[in-house]
Amino acid sequence: MSYLVLARKYRPRNFTEMVGQEHVVQALTNALVQQRLHHAYLFTGTRGVGKTTVSRILAKSLNCQGAEGQGGITAEPCGVCQACRDIDAGRFVDYTELDAASNRGVDEVQSLLEQAVYKPVQGRFKVFMIDEVHMLTNTAFNAMLKTLEEPPEYLKFVLATTDPQKVPVTVLSRCLQFNLRPMAPETVFEHLTQVLAAEQLSAEPLALRLLARAARGSMRDALSLTDQAIAFGNGQLQEAGVRQMLGSVDRSHVLQLIRALADGDGATVVNQVNALRLQGVSAAATLEDMAMLLQRMAVMQMVPSMAHDGEDPDTQGLADLAAAMPAEETQLLYSLCLHGRTELGLAPDEYAALTMVLLRLLAFKPPAGMAEKKSPLTSLSARPSASDSPRVEAAAAPAPVSAPLIAPQTASAPAHLTVSMPALGVLDTPTPAALAPKAESIPPPPAAQPAPPASDEPPPWDDWPDTTDYADQDDPPSAQAFAAPPSVALRALPLREAPELSSRLDMPRAAVPAAVQATPEGDVWMAVVQGLLDQETITALVRELALQSQLLGRDGAHWQLRVERETLNHTASRERLQAALLAAGHGDVKLNIEIGPVSDNPARRMAVKAAEKMLAAQELIQNDPLVQAMVRDFGAKIVPGSIQLI
Repeated sequence: MSYLVLARKYRPRNFTEMVGQEHVVQALTNALVQQRLHHAYLFTGTRGVGKTTVSRILAKSLNCQGAEGQGGITAEPCGVCQACRDIDAGRFVDYTELDAASNRGVDEVQSLLEQAVYKPVQGRFKVFMIDEVHMLTNTAFNAMLKTLEEPPEYLKFVLATTDPQKVPVTVLSRCLQFNLRPMAPETVFEHLTQVLAAEQLSAEPLALRLLARAARGSMRDALSLTDQAIAFGNGQLQEAGVRQMLGSVDRSHVLQLIRALADGDGATVVNQVNALRLQGVSAAATLEDMAMLLQRMAVMQMVPSMAHDGEDPDTQGLADLAAAMPAEETQLLYSLCLHGRTELGLAPDEYAALTMVLLRLLAFKPPAGMAEKKSPLTSLSARPSASDSPRVEAAAAPAPVSAPLIAPQTASAPAHLTVSMPALGVLDTPTPAALAPKAESIPPPPAAQPAPPASDEPPPWDDWPDTTDYADQDDPPSAQAFAAPPSVALRALPLREAPELSSRLDMPRAAVPAAVQATPEGDVWMAVVQGLLDQETITALVRELALQSQLLGRDGAHWQLRVERETLNHTASRERLQAALLAAGHGDVKLNIEIGPVSDNPARRMAVKAAEKMLAAQELIQNDPLVQAMVRDFGAKIVPGSIQLI
C-alpha cells in the first residue's frame, strides 16, 4: 500500500476535528442545526488553513444519510454512509470541484452551470465547489452571476480563494463570506503533538516549535514539513536535525549577537557573523530569528507578566537581555532587523550586509553616560524663568488683545510692560533679563508675594522710554500713580477692545532680495530673456543659464556674459542658447561667458518683482476689515506662508 502523507491522512472529516477556525465552525454548525442555509458560501484565507476541507465537510453535512440511511441535514456527518464515504474519496456525483486556476474561461463555467438544471442524482443537494475563484476571467464571472444569485433550491455554491480583493463585488454581494485565519504557532504545535502521538513517533518539543513557526500559519505546510523532518531524522524529530533541515540559526548564536549588541561589543558581533558564514546559515533567517526574540524582549520590558513561557528554556536568557538593554535600543534593533532583510539582496555578499545591519545599531547607540547628560539648550528651555511668567500668565487669559501690566518699580519713571498674546503669533523682543543666565531650578512665582527689596541695579524695564502723550492733560499723573502696592507683585488692568491692529501684530514679511543694480545692458538682456521665455524656446539648464547670467557688453555679434557658478558654463548649454537667440531673430550671436560676481541678471529682477507683489498681497490681506475684525475679536492669526500669488 502506498504511503499517504500526513496532510491528507489527518485531514479533518468533521467540524469537531477542525482546529484554529472556531469562528467558522460555530457559524456553520448553528446554520445547519437551525437549517438556515445560504445558497452561496465564500471561504477566504491563506494556503493550508482549511478552505477545501470546510467545503467537503459542509457537503457531507448537507447530504449525510446517517448510519441507518434515515438521517437528514446535520452538523455532525456520520462518515460511514455512502454519501460521506464518496465525498471523502472524491467520487460523489453531486459534489463537483472545479479548479479555477486551470479552468478559468467562460466555456468551463458554462459547462458547469449546464448541470445546474438537473436535480441531484444521489444526495439532497448539488454542491459546486470552485477553488481559487479569483482566477476566473471577467466573462466567466459575468456568466455565473444570474445562477449564483438565484440558484435552484437544490443547488449550493461554495467558492474558495486566497485573494478576495480580485473577486468582483457583484460576486461578493451574493455570497456569505467567511475568513479563515492563519493558525497560531501554539495551535500548530498542539496539533502536531497529537498527530505524532497517533503515529507513535517521538519528537522534541523545541523541534515541533521550530516546525510550527516555519509553517507560518498553514497547517498543511506544518504537516508537510513534519513529513520531511521524519524522513530527515530517520523517524526521530530532534531540534538539531530540524534546525539543520530548515536552515535556521541556532538560538544560542542569536542570543550572543543580541548580548554583544547590548554591550556595544563590535568584535563579538563580527566574529558571530563569521561563525554563521562558516555554518552556512542564512542571513535572512538570522535577522528573522533576531526580530522574533526582540519582539519577546520588548513585551517583557513593557508587560513582564505576559511574556514568560515556562516551556521555552530561553525565557530566562531573554529576560536577562531585556533587563540589560534599554527599551529604545530594543525597538531600534527590531526595526533595523526588519528593514535589513530588504537590504540583503542589494549587497554583493549577504553576510557583509548582515554585518552592516548589526553594526548600524552600534553606530546609532549613544556613548555611555550620554543619557544622563542634558543639553544646555534643553535644560534651559525646560526650566521656567521669571521673565517667562508674564507670558505664561497671559497665555492662560482668554483676551485676544494685549494687556498692559504694571510691575513693582524702584525708580520714579513709569514703566510699561506689554505682553502680546501667543494666539496672535507675535514674539516679544527679548530683554536683557531674558538673556541672562538662569539658576539651576527656579520655581514658578506664586499668585501674590511681597515686593522684592530695592537693589543697586534697576530692573531692565526702567530703561524703556515713556511713550504716553500727556500734551492734552492739564495735570499729568505723577510717577507714583504707576507704582503697584507693596503687597502685590503683578496686577492686570481691565481689558479694552483695540480700535485697530497694532504694528506688532503684522504677519511675517516675505524676504525681499537684495536690490538690483540696474544697467542699460541689463535692461536689454532682460527683454531678450523674457522673449525667449514667452516663446518657450529655452528649458532646463539653458533656461537657468539665461536667467542667472549678466550681459556685460555687446560688440556686434559678440556678447559678453557673466555667471557666478561654474556649473552653468557648459558648451552644450551655450550653443543651445545661441541657437535660441538665432531662432528669435537676434542674428548669429556668439556668446562669451566668464565666471564672476553678478549684480544684475533676469533671475534677480524677477525675484525682486515677485517679492514686491507678495508684499503688496500681504498688505492687502492685513488691511482687510474682515481680517482685522477676526484678529481683534477671535484671536485669529494669519499662518505664515499661507498667502500665495495667483
